[in-house]
Amino acid sequence: MHDIDELRQFAEAHATVQGIPPARYREIVDPIRTDEDGGAGSWVGEWSAAAVALERDGKLLEACAHYNLARFPYPDGVERQRAMAACADAFDRWRREHTDFRRLDVELADGAVRCWVSGGTERRRPLLLVMGGIVSVKEQWAAVLAQARKLGTTAVVAEMPGVGENTLPYHADSHRMLSGILDAAGGLADTDRAYAVAMSFSGHLALRCATEDPRIKGVVTIGAPVREFFADAAWQRQVPRLTMNTLAHLAGVEPAKVGDHMRDWGLTDAQLSGLDIPVHYLASTRDEIIPPGETALLRQRVRGLRLVENDDVHGSPAHMAQTRLWTARSVLQMRGGYPVQRAVLGLMGRLARRRSP
Repeated sequence: MHDIDELRQFAEAHATVQGIPPARYREIVDPIRTDEDGGAGSWVGEWSAAAVALERDGKLLEACAHYNLARFPYPDGVERQRAMAACADAFDRWRREHTDFRRLDVELADGAVRCWVSGGTERRRPLLLVMGGIVSVKEQWAAVLAQARKLGTTAVVAEMPGVGENTLPYHADSHRMLSGILDAAGGLADTDRAYAVAMSFSGHLALRCATEDPRIKGVVTIGAPVREFFADAAWQRQVPRLTMNTLAHLAGVEPAKVGDHMRDWGLTDAQLSGLDIPVHYLASTRDEIIPPGETALLRQRVRGLRLVENDDVHGSPAHMAQTRLWTARSVLQMRGGYPVQRAVLGLMGRLARRRSP
């Protein structure tokens, strides 16, 4: 079972990303008293009950978001597994009724990656590969799929190994999964011009893959571990338990051993210095998961770095509006052109920054 206070703290940002208003979030989480596997007053029970009610009313995308919170942070029991299946099913029914999104199943040697692809692949647009972190399922990126055309791209949203419907194990070579996705998407987009928007730990995979796969022309990431997180045992001991437990679940090891298991996963000096692509990195100065040494390492080694820092915690949840604008503008900058759109996004981002706490 997970600590209820940690669940409340870390799930709120994921609720906001999916459009769940703060008042609605508090309405559901305030009565929660336990993380037992189902039943009234439990995390999965309360979120699942809310999702069922929305599904009954035909609000499939909203139901999907609530099922996603029910299985958060990962399916560790029967009821969370049911919530995960219901989350994917609700999204599938919603996209069939309302969108031209399609499914892309990628079969690799050690498992399968199920992805969603934006519509409109009639032109050879560059590929935009979007991935969340260790607790983010692909279904929560519906808005990104819908906006892909405005960025001049075909978007593919995927999950990290072990997250959602991704059956791959999470290990030192997991970055090669991204190359497998590019291989499979070759008929849907111009994968020789691929850009990755990869949050948190998937940002580490994207940077690592970019050191080997020249098809990746740029990486946009928020709060990604680079090397210090994996190498610093003392830092790991003060990382929230929910994070370390989730990493252990994905890697298939005991929580007490996950730090040693990942110790050599960081990027080397040579790999970082060899990156000859733009890397746009958003850091949070009060990040409780990613150590501050990561930004110093990036400044020292990555030539194409553009760094933005927010006075915030992991993922910069208090700066969500400007982060969305920064992400879109970063993709356009990497692609080149779109001067008017970039200028507008830049102005909107500056205005959002002035309004943020």
